[in-house]
Amino acid sequence: MKPTTGRNVVVVGTQWGDEGKGKLVDWLTESAQGVVRFQGGHNAGHTLVINGVKTALHLIPSGIMRPGVTCYIGNGVVLSVTKLLEEIEGLEQAGVQVRERLRISEGCPLILPLHAAMDVAREAARESGGSEKIGTTGRGIGPAYEDKIARRALRAQDLKHPARFAAKLRDLLALYNHELTGFLGSGKVLFPEPLRPYLKDGVLQFDPIYDEAMRQSSQVKPMLADVSRELNEAHQHGANLLFEGAQGTLLDVDHGTYPFVTSSNTVAGNAAAGAGVGPGMLHYVLGITKAYCTRVGGGPFPTELDWETPGTPGHHMSTVGAEKGVTTGRSRRCGWFDAALLKRSAQVNGLSGLCITKLDVLDGLKELQLCTGYELHGEHIDILPLAAEDVAACRPIYETMPGWTESTVGVTQYDQLPINARLYLQRIEHVTGVPVHVISTSPDRDHTIMVKHPFLA
Repeated sequence: MKPTTGRNVVVVGTQWGDEGKGKLVDWLTESAQGVVRFQGGHNAGHTLVINGVKTALHLIPSGIMRPGVTCYIGNGVVLSVTKLLEEIEGLEQAGVQVRERLRISEGCPLILPLHAAMDVAREAARESGGSEKIGTTGRGIGPAYEDKIARRALRAQDLKHPARFAAKLRDLLALYNHELTGFLGSGKVLFPEPLRPYLKDGVLQFDPIYDEAMRQSSQVKPMLADVSRELNEAHQHGANLLFEGAQGTLLDVDHGTYPFVTSSNTVAGNAAAGAGVGPGMLHYVLGITKAYCTRVGGGPFPTELDWETPGTPGHHMSTVGAEKGVTTGRSRRCGWFDAALLKRSAQVNGLSGLCITKLDVLDGLKELQLCTGYELHGEHIDILPLAAEDVAACRPIYETMPGWTESTVGVTQYDQLPINARLYLQRIEHVTGVPVHVISTSPDRDHTIMVKHPFLA
C-alpha cells in the first residue's frame, strides 16, 4: 500500500524581516521531520531562546536545534562556505550534532570574498557620490545573486572540480576587478579587516580566494546533496516538511519597497523554486508578524515612530523589545502595527494564518494605534502601494485602541490574555482578513499560544 504523504508548512515574514520566525520554526519543528531554507544568505538572522539560552543562526535552518530533524539548504540560498563552517563549529561546541543532519543543494551559488568586496565598494561609492545607501549588510548577497542571474555563478557543485572552479574564478575576478578598480575606485575604499587578505591595492587576488575555497571543500562535500530529490522522497514517505523563509515580504525583490529590498524572492511561492519542489507540496502558509512594526536600514516606513526618545511608545518598543538586528547589531526602527501593509503581504503570500509575535512588548502601553490605511496624494487607500516613492508619501490612518496593564509574558492560553489584548488581535484579524492561529508571548520556545496548529489546520 502506498504510504501517506506528509503535510508541509511554509513560514514567511510579513513585514521587513526580524518578525521572530526562528522561534516559530523551532517550535513547529516538533511536528516536522525536515526543515528547509529556500532563499537568502547569511544576511538573515534567526534568534532562538531555549531554556534561557540564546542561539543565533544565519544560514543553518532553525530546526537544527531539534535532535533527529534533517535540515536542508535549498538551491535558492546563496552560500558562504566560510560562514557556514563557522556556524557549524559554534553549534558543535554547544553540543549540537550538525554535519550528519545537514544537506546542502549542489545548486547553491557560492558567496566568495569578491562578492563582499563589491558590496562594500558599491555602498561606499553611493555614499561618496551623495546617493542614498541601500543599507545592505555588506556580505555579498546582492552580487552573488547577480552572478546567478547572469549565469556566471560558481556553485557548490563546482567545489568538487578544482580545475573547473579555478577557470570560473579567473573569469569572475577579471570582471570584478575591472569594475572595482575602474568605476568604483577600489584603491581608495577602506575595506573591513576580514576582506583585506584577498585584496592588494584594491585588486582582488586569485590565490588566497582559490586556496581558501579548496581547503574548505573537503568539509563541505560530504554534506552536498540532490536536495530536490531528497525532499520529494521524504514527502512521499510521509515526512512533514517545514520551509523556513528569511527576511520579510516587504524586502522581496519583486514585491517589496524596491530598491530598498533584498536580492531574492522572500514570498511563500519561492519555497517551491528555491527548494526544488512543486507548488502543490506547499499546503499551509503561516505569516509571522510582530504586534507592532520594525525595519532595519533605509527605506520608507509609514508608521515609524520616534523610537530614540525615552518615554515615547517607540522607545518602549525599542527597549522592551530589544530591537537590535541579529546579523548586524543595528538598531531597528520601530512603529505602530500596519494592517494595510499586512494586506499586501497576505495577497502576495496567500496566507493561511497569522502568528503574532512579541505581544508582550506592548504590555504597559495605555493606548495603541492601529494603521488601517493611508492618505496618498489626497486619496484614501487601504493597502500598501507598490512603489517605494508612493510608500514614502503615505500618511497613515490610525484607529485608537486601549492598551493593557496586565503582563502577557509567558501566557500559553488564549483566554488568559487581557481582554484588551484579545480585542487588539481580533481587530487585526478583521482588518487584514487573515485569522490569528499562533501568538508568541516571549522569546522562549514554550511561551506560545496555539489557536490552530498549522500542521493540523
